[in-house]
Amino acid sequence: MKIATFNVNNVNRRLDNLLAWLDEARPDVVCLQELKAADSQFPRAAIEAAGYGAVWRGQPTWNGVAILARAAEPVVTRWELPGDPGDTQSRYIEAAVAGVLIASLYAPNGNPQPGPKYDYKLAWHERLNAHAGTLLAAGVPVVLAGDYNVAPGPLDVYASRSYDDNALVQPASRAAFQHLLDQGWTDAVRKAFPDEAVYTFWDYRRNRWQRNAGLRLDHLLLSKPMARRLRSVGIDRDVRGRDEASDHAPVWMEVK
Repeated sequence: MKIATFNVNNVNRRLDNLLAWLDEARPDVVCLQELKAADSQFPRAAIEAAGYGAVWRGQPTWNGVAILARAAEPVVTRWELPGDPGDTQSRYIEAAVAGVLIASLYAPNGNPQPGPKYDYKLAWHERLNAHAGTLLAAGVPVVLAGDYNVAPGPLDVYASRSYDDNALVQPASRAAFQHLLDQGWTDAVRKAFPDEAVYTFWDYRRNRWQRNAGLRLDHLLLSKPMARRLRSVGIDRDVRGRDEASDHAPVWMEVK
């Protein structure tokens, strides 16, 4: 079973890129983020023609998350992250696929910090941590996949001081991610590449892609039953270098 996460940065604008990658990589499950489309604008027909069932929670202009399943229909278990009924931002969706509980999440960026956007980021991560603990306690196969908007450590940011004040690398942001690992979740990418600087995001500005000046923001976190099934992990970097590309690359893993 091949499970991937991909921040597409506008699903309709990047639809050709997404469909080409689906055809090449043939993942069984895909978690998408930053749809930047209302529910009615999601390209359901094109996705179905590519062989995938889909569930999604859209939002005009910003945010939006989806889960695709090859030759299957994901069964939604949650449309939103619990803990704040007043939060209307489309950042979380959860579904069952082939006996695995899959979450596609798009955590808040949090910039500029300090300020209300950063406060919202930390509060959102607190809610994620609380829900993740509940999922972990259930003892079932779970994957928390998506753009966490956290670069967890020094290996996850290219050598630069330009991100020192960025919300993505602040101690509180990193502590929120570390809390998930302390709960017992496995960071699949870091498990596969324990000592290697690997990136999943390259900003469009300042030739960062050409200079490989990237960050690792997209993560696959596995519950204990899922971690035992892990076989391989990869990042499809070449997708970032294509015309009209997202600023993120797909991240995937294969499990038994």
